[in-house]
Amino acid sequence: MESQIELGLDTFGDVMNGPDGKPLTQAQVLRNVVDEAVLADEVQLDFFAVGEHHRADFAISAPEVVLAAIAGRTRRIRLGSAVTVLSSDDPVRVFQRFATLGAVSQGRAEVILGRGSFTESFPLFGYDLAQYEELFEEKLDLFVELLKQQPVTWQGRTRTPLRDQSVFPRTDGNGIVTWVGVGGSPQSVLRAARHGLPLMLAIIGGSPVRFTPYAELYRRSLNQLGMPEKPVGVHSPGYVAETDDKARDEFWPDYKRMRDRIGGERGWPPMSRAEFDQEVNGGSLYVGSPETVARKITATVKALGVTRFDLKYSAGGLSHDKISRCIELYGTKVAPLVRDMLA
Repeated sequence: MESQIELGLDTFGDVMNGPDGKPLTQAQVLRNVVDEAVLADEVQLDFFAVGEHHRADFAISAPEVVLAAIAGRTRRIRLGSAVTVLSSDDPVRVFQRFATLGAVSQGRAEVILGRGSFTESFPLFGYDLAQYEELFEEKLDLFVELLKQQPVTWQGRTRTPLRDQSVFPRTDGNGIVTWVGVGGSPQSVLRAARHGLPLMLAIIGGSPVRFTPYAELYRRSLNQLGMPEKPVGVHSPGYVAETDDKARDEFWPDYKRMRDRIGGERGWPPMSRAEFDQEVNGGSLYVGSPETVARKITATVKALGVTRFDLKYSAGGLSHDKISRCIELYGTKVAPLVRDMLA
């Protein structure tokens, strides 16, 4: 399994700074994301994903539209969301949009479904946060029924029922690859196993090894349910430069500003450089030279037995030229090193 590792990238379309140090428009950021995905395809990476948010510091609110633009300019890289906030969307429309993306991309579409770590979409689309758990559970249940691509009869409490309803377009081949994104809740791990869907672990703080029990719980649950083994993936933030010092020094200022802005909303204290270095050395930040990042990815793959690792490469105002160099190094240096280390 380890030798078959897939290496991908994802971004939320963080509003980056231009050459003058001022924030770019969200429109320009979206165009830059498309260019970054084209570069990822050119350097032979396996997967490129964009995350859904509804706030000023992240430009991507309609992942499928961005992915469709990317599909028209790429040929081989698989394309997906990271994540689609299913709780505040309609499962039928999500299925239709990704089935359409799959058609125009020649079957390269994937979707990672999650509850999201931000809540702006709930009031925006008229959903009650008090139903946070129920909304996701019911809508995931319906989405799994839609994946069968047969007439659907379904009833729940959070949307109108369906009676022998067909949904279009139908997909070619094996349908839509669908993951469940999990941030560290055992109940979410069990939910993914119960539905027989691949598991994507979002590891954004602390040692990756502490997520080993979640991967083991998932595999044990699949076995107890009589289901075949499914892929497990990891999403974590990081940045690659020519040397360790250069990577840390370039990434740190913008990462701190983003982390402190979000942390201020959640009651976290400002991030210190010592805390940042600790996350780089033994935590969830994959920051450094190609050799350093490759070794850390390899260790995570071995510890958790994952088949995909996605690097969240954007961080606040980090500029497009630095991000592009990171993507180039990740594809041309890090990926071959990881595969050699796992061979």
